[in-house]
Amino acid sequence: MSMFLQQCPSLFTFPSSSPSFSAQISVKSTVFCCLSPSPVTVVNGNTERRSSERNEIRLGLPSKGRMATDTLDLLKDCQLSVRQVNPRQYVAEIPQLSNMEVWFQRPKDIVRKLLSGDLDLGIVGLDTVTEYGQGNDDLIIAHDALEYGDCRLSLAIPKYGIFENINSLKELAQMPQWTVQKPLRVATGFTYLGPKFLKENGLKHVTFSTADGALEAAPAMGIADAILDLVSSGTTLRENNLKEIEGGVVLESQAVLVASRKSLIQRKGVLDTTHEILERLEAHLRAVDQFTVTANMRGSSAEEVAERVLTQPSLSGLQGPTVSPVFCKRDGRVAADYYAIVICVPKKALYKSVQQLRAIGGSGVLISPLTYIFDEETPRWRELLSELGL
Repeated sequence: MSMFLQQCPSLFTFPSSSPSFSAQISVKSTVFCCLSPSPVTVVNGNTERRSSERNEIRLGLPSKGRMATDTLDLLKDCQLSVRQVNPRQYVAEIPQLSNMEVWFQRPKDIVRKLLSGDLDLGIVGLDTVTEYGQGNDDLIIAHDALEYGDCRLSLAIPKYGIFENINSLKELAQMPQWTVQKPLRVATGFTYLGPKFLKENGLKHVTFSTADGALEAAPAMGIADAILDLVSSGTTLRENNLKEIEGGVVLESQAVLVASRKSLIQRKGVLDTTHEILERLEAHLRAVDQFTVTANMRGSSAEEVAERVLTQPSLSGLQGPTVSPVFCKRDGRVAADYYAIVICVPKKALYKSVQQLRAIGGSGVLISPLTYIFDEETPRWRELLSELGL
């Protein structure tokens, strides 16, 4: 500010007699000629144009922790590797997606910047979207199951004392201890979802607070009666003499792809890029733990072999087995005494499927993992278009 005053001294006067301020600034209308004509935003110390002024498509990704690592691994598996020249930089790119900028942000800031228009797409936990999006209609979940970051937002109470025989949310709400003068004290970082959930479930006398450090210690320290926090395995709760209760789960969460409705509809290229990301995600996730099984089987015709294969339910594959002749030359003539069967089998049913193939005459069984399974069109793309009214 002082440098600006030195450059434009004629624009400001400082009367010394004002009773309310030690220095009063009077700004003339000509001051606006010294300011930037376009609205700007400062992100991580960098000045940028608002979304209406930019052409790039922006994808927000978590900047730290397990969620960040798993997100980058997923994108790499989808042939969408993030290229970051300097690990200290907050901006990167995905070479396979033209005009795409990747911005590494805190998860809650990804949601906030989707709402402000500074990001177009983001990958965060559903709990973060729900807590910081607060039901805003501009946020659309484009893919709701990226299959990592699994956890649940759950209410937990002590196993001891007045809670020893309390095992459900209904029982907790009916405890006579909770009054206006002495409400149930809940420690949580979810200041939107927590009050909303407990109010909807009949707990009228509740106060909420945040605690420094691990929330699990709050009841033992006397800071809170219960906690509302993210739970994965539940081990930490058990080790701190806390228990989850029936009906106390606010939501089940995992990583999701979230988008700005305005960006999808109004900004050039965002919808097409979202389509490609969805296709790649769906194709990879469908192929996880799936294997291609190929076997040779003697038969009189492809139809006869197919009939034999389809007597075993686990050999039906995605839409049925592929049966094709295996040609060999015998006595100078080309013949097809064997047929090749190709099916897709989930990992958990792999050995059983091999056994069933052998039982009906299959031999020379080959197994290879699948990388992608592309549908005619991903269902989530159709759902997204429907949500947008397109």
